[in-house]
Amino acid sequence: MSAQPSRPATALMHDVPDARVVVFRIEAGQEVAPHTSTSTVLLAIVEGSGTVSGASGESTVRAGDLVTYEVGELHGMKAGSERLVLVAIITPRPGAR
Repeated sequence: MSAQPSRPATALMHDVPDARVVVFRIEAGQEVAPHTSTSTVLLAIVEGSGTVSGASGESTVRAGDLVTYEVGELHGMKAGSERLVLVAIITPRPGAR
């Protein structure tokens, strides 16, 4: 994963019709803007802490947490004062339906 000051680093780890797995490294102060997906999205927090947003507002997350989003649910992620590393499991892969 190569870091860029203006956006989080990502690495595609697995990509088949049934699922896409992406690692996000979101540096302190960076964010992934709220967006929707045509798939179910699960976020497994691996390192650090930050906030995630969804239909019920913003929630604080830390390593060990798992957050789920339904198809079409608006969601975003933001690192606070430390790096936030998470694995996004997107199923099925967008466009596979």
